[in-house]
Amino acid sequence: MEPKPFEIGLYTFVENTPDPYTGRLLDPAQRMQDLLEQAQLADQVGLDVFAVGEHHREEYLASAPAVILAAIAGRTQRIRLSSAVTVLSSDDPVRVFQQFATLDLLSGGRAEIMAGRGSFIESFPLFGYNLDDYDELFEEKLELLLKIREQERVTWSGRFRPALHDQAVYPRPVQNPLPVWVAVGGTPQSVVRAASLGLPMALAIIGGMPERFAPLFELYRQTAQRLGHAPQPLSINSHGFIADDPREALELAYASSSYIMNRIGRERGWPPQSRAQYEGSTGLRGANFVGHPEQIIEKILFQHEIFGHQRFLLQLTVGTLPHRKVLRAIELLGTEVAPVVRKEIASRSKASVATT
Repeated sequence: MEPKPFEIGLYTFVENTPDPYTGRLLDPAQRMQDLLEQAQLADQVGLDVFAVGEHHREEYLASAPAVILAAIAGRTQRIRLSSAVTVLSSDDPVRVFQQFATLDLLSGGRAEIMAGRGSFIESFPLFGYNLDDYDELFEEKLELLLKIREQERVTWSGRFRPALHDQAVYPRPVQNPLPVWVAVGGTPQSVVRAASLGLPMALAIIGGMPERFAPLFELYRQTAQRLGHAPQPLSINSHGFIADDPREALELAYASSSYIMNRIGRERGWPPQSRAQYEGSTGLRGANFVGHPEQIIEKILFQHEIFGHQRFLLQLTVGTLPHRKVLRAIELLGTEVAPVVRKEIASRSKASVATT
């Protein structure tokens, strides 16, 4: 059986931060139109996934990813459409399933849910949840979401949501089962949960030295194997930017990301990120994928040797960037980076099978 091709895609929170050079804030409606054009181009150049993350902050426009992805579905043909993430802890699993089952029908079977606990807390008071229940909320709601995707009629009870008594949940999606990924930020408990449920896992690596996360991938594989689960795909989600000129890529990436990362850092007590620190993070062993296509290819392949993952998603717009520069980055990722990476990893897979 031929292994599935390595998948490469994009994710975004639909940021709308001030332009780092002019200080101008884009009209939100225009930002949405730019997003649709970016997603359409990602489909046209052959990328595999376009994902939208849920946030409830002033800097981001993506409080309703399923709605945005439905608009993208109408402009695209083959690219898979995912959340990145759905903050399941503060949402209703019934509505989440209904929204993404509807998206699946609209897109002809291209929807995915990437469920996570969320790295921001704004949604908890917004929807009336207690942060003291942070982990228990996610565990219970993930259990219900999986039960809904497994069976049409559901009987279930828990602490945080009214019980269901032989109630049907519609519509049903094209895909059976509807893909559900678990997104984790680096805690072993989250990795074990994903592996124990036999679900694919996406790991966000946005800082530090990526190889320090290798034990988590090994923990996932060992746990899944011990429990008899079939191998599931693993993804790395990271920040970065691509340009024809590596100096331009670095300048744009640092200027745009430093605004939002330093703003969040002030809220969380982090020191400001210097230019030297950021530049160091773009090296081969750093977390950020910034440079020209050859550098990005080298780094994806370097990390694949460490992790053996099956998917890579890149957040190009950590902060606001010129739309035409983003379109060029998408074009480079799809036409120059992705084909080389897929070919090399397919070759590695065949060589590995031949020697076993």
